[in-house]
Formats: sequence, structure tokens, C-alpha cells
Amino acid sequence: MTRGKRDSDREAGPERKCIATGEVRPKAELIRFVIGPDDSVVPDILGKLPGRGIWVSADRAALEKAVAKNLFARAARQPVRVPEGLVAEVEAQLARRTVDLISLARKSGAAVAGYEKVKSWLMREGAQVLIQASDGSERGKSKLSTPYGGRFIGWLTTDELGLAFGRQTVIHGALASGGLTSRVVEEAARLKGFRVSDHGGRGRRKGKDG
Repeated sequence: MTRGKRDSDREAGPERKCIATGEVRPKAELIRFVIGPDDSVVPDILGKLPGRGIWVSADRAALEKAVAKNLFARAARQPVRVPEGLVAEVEAQLARRTVDLISLARKSGAAVAGYEKVKSWLMREGAQVLIQASDGSERGKSKLSTPYGGRFIGWLTTDELGLAFGRQTVIHGALASGGLTSRVVEEAARLKGFRVSDHGGRGRRKGKDG
């Protein structure tokens, strides 16, 4: 193994194997689950709950497969109880986590909302991430472009972005580089797996893939 390969592996961080796909991926791209005291499957979005972790790719189809084929019991080597609506609950928790991080970024001055403010940030190259609501006007959203070399988040709703920015609804938002931005992008990427298909189409929740 070359030194460059070792450095690359170190930068990628710890990896875990998905029980549904069999793929080994960085922990940031998976969802951790633990078995609770009542033998129920508990999602651990923050990765801090005690117990042996069971990992599933941050992807709706992967989690649905794990539930349908009873893969949690196989991984835990014991009978387990899978709560009804587990997939929807994981999606909801990921959405809340993403919204909370955007809110923290806003409070630190690293995020803005509103067409004119976002446009200004993009023009002066102050934005690293463009955020647009999945249910916003396509015509209005087409007037703004993802910053060069930046990222796009387009699978949160106007209501969810409203919560993040302390307003009723929000269609356009932007994040500056540094600070919490990398964490927002990471959590939003996990949420994307539950809202946008691998083929770039819409998942069960209406949304636009960037």
C-alpha cells in the first residue's frame, strides 16, 4: 500500500459495513442503529447511543430492504422488534437534524435566506452552498445557480427551511464556507438518500435533485 493510499484512507475516516447492501462505506454515509432494552430497533442519528452499532446505508431502499428481510435480527443475532414506520421516522430525524444545523449556521452569521440576499452572496462569491426548497417555484429557482465548486441542497421543503431560518416559509438560502457548513452538507446528503432516487428522480417526497 502506498503512502498516498494510506493518507487517503485516513482522511476518509472510519468505515462500516451496511447490513442491507454489504458495502463498506464511511460512517458519514450510513445510519447507525442499536437494539434497545425492549429489543426494539432504535435509530441513532447522532451515533452516540450505547450498544453495538448496526449500520445501514443512508438510503431509503436499503433501509426498506433491512426491514423487509429481517436483517436487523440477523445482524443482532437475536429476535428484535422493528417499530412500525421506522423508515419515515429516520427520514424525519434526518430532516430535523439538517434543519437544526442550518439554524445554528444562521445564528452564527454563516447562512442567509431570501432571494436578494442569496443572490448578493452568490455574486460576491460569499456562498459555498445554495439551498432551494423542493416545493418552491421552479421558475424562481432557475434564476440562481450553484456556486462554482460549491454544493447544492434541494430536498428540504419551504416549511422546513422556514423553521431553519426563523420564518414561515423560505425558498432560497445560502451557506458560507467554514463553520457548520460541512456538517450541514453531510447531514443533507444522508437525508437526500431518503428523498431523491439514485437515478436523479424524485423519491416519495416531492423534491428536486441538484
